[in-house]
Amino acid sequence: MHLQPHLTRTGQTGRGRIGRHETGSHQIGRRGLLKAAGTAAGAVGVAAALPAAPAAAVGYAHPGLLHTGADLARMAAKVKAGAAPWTAGYARLTANRHAQSGWTANPQATVYRGSGSPQNYTTLYNDLHAAYQNGLRFHVSGESAYADTAVAILNAWSAKLTSLAGSADRFLAAGLYGYQAANAAELVRDHTGFELERFRKMLTTVFSPLSESFLVGHNGAVITNYWPNWDLTAMACVLATGIFCDDRVRVEQAVEYFKSGSGLGAVKKAIPVVHDDGLAEWLEAGRDQGHALLGVGLMGTFCEMAWNQGIDLYGYDDSRFLKGAQYVAKWSLGGDVAYTANTRAKGAVGGWSGSETASGAADVDPAMTRPIWAMIANHYTKRRGLSAPYLTRVAAKAGPEGGGGDYGPNSGGYDQLGFGTLAFTRDRSTTGAGGASTGPSSSVSSSLSPSPSASGAAASGAVASGGSAASSASAAPTGTQAAAAKSGGGLASTGSTDLVAWTAATGLTALAGGLLLLRRRGRTRDGAEGRTAGGAE
Repeated sequence: MHLQPHLTRTGQTGRGRIGRHETGSHQIGRRGLLKAAGTAAGAVGVAAALPAAPAAAVGYAHPGLLHTGADLARMAAKVKAGAAPWTAGYARLTANRHAQSGWTANPQATVYRGSGSPQNYTTLYNDLHAAYQNGLRFHVSGESAYADTAVAILNAWSAKLTSLAGSADRFLAAGLYGYQAANAAELVRDHTGFELERFRKMLTTVFSPLSESFLVGHNGAVITNYWPNWDLTAMACVLATGIFCDDRVRVEQAVEYFKSGSGLGAVKKAIPVVHDDGLAEWLEAGRDQGHALLGVGLMGTFCEMAWNQGIDLYGYDDSRFLKGAQYVAKWSLGGDVAYTANTRAKGAVGGWSGSETASGAADVDPAMTRPIWAMIANHYTKRRGLSAPYLTRVAAKAGPEGGGGDYGPNSGGYDQLGFGTLAFTRDRSTTGAGGASTGPSSSVSSSLSPSPSASGAAASGAVASGGSAASSASAAPTGTQAAAAKSGGGLASTGSTDLVAWTAATGLTALAGGLLLLRRRGRTRDGAEGRTAGGAE
């Protein structure tokens, strides 16, 4: 696709933007992102106390983006058993106007985002969240009407969408909505009527090329011109596309960029300083709270998708992401955090130049939240058995988490797919990346090679000892599964049998199941929604 050059001086970002740093753009091939051969499969050092992630199974497992087959089976079993907090999380899903089987798609041939264009991107993100929420509801309820709705939405878009356009914000549209589209489609990829090959074509010709181009050329800007969130959206899109399409090259690009990319989205640049208290500074804490929360959510999404394919980025560089997420959690709760002043160069390559200095962590609103914490807290405290007190506290405060449509009508409320209380609450587990049993180790191996038979891979659907494998949760769980779920045993990576702080939020089950449904009832598709979650994009 031809990208029009657009020059403008960098200005102060406002609500609803990741930034407004635009320069002339150019397309660069996706293979330009690759590092030296074999780097992606090298060993990664982690703390000796952490479980090791085994090499990824041959081929990419499906479902295997944010949710595996075992995850979906767990959700269905827990809800059927009436277990908290899953019931509260599911009540938030069923109350959301996007999660209704009557949703009708409104596809566009070209989606515009950014100044100087007839913006219509709200149509895209509303439809994608409706597809995701209907897909999730199908797996929990077993009712095919929800899967049929998700398939109809996704098929409508893959039949019509041909391009993303606008200002530099078109890169945000590609990144955010590309990873969301892949995740929505992953939930129904095997459902009757879904146009899998056409959807793959849309991801690989409309969404991912823009994200790949951004990671290489950064829209013609100097490398630090764009804050980390811009990179993180693009990284999430490329990784999700690679997994969904069984494309080893794209997966390698995304994983290597996380480890050693040139832009600020690489983990050691987004989290540049580890302090003596064990917390690690989040670069965008010097910008504002909304964008810092967005970044944590995007990096968590990236790590979770990789983990479900046997690639441990949660533990990379001595669990650097844990330290950064703990930092943002403490800060968002109103705690004091250290911040090292930094100055970023801005401007266009060979064009105008400038700089911006962040001298301290920005002020916070402790009431601001996004549906990002349950996934991250459960990974580190339940999968890995690590202490993460700030994550535990902030997850309790945010629960039960909703999704798109629950955090205000602006685009910032749709940056995360959400519903983490339902989707990610789990028991302590010895299950490593990709679902295999683990033990203490000081290193992990990350093999990224896919095969055409990825749909048959069992890595992310594996169940630890004491449970039975489940590659799909399209049907309601058996009585045995339900009983096991309610008692906290029998299924891998399920529930919350060890009482941690966020389970205090499960007292909201009755409220979520009753008043939330009443609050949502009767709303029109264009009706007012809840308060904004910080308006960050």
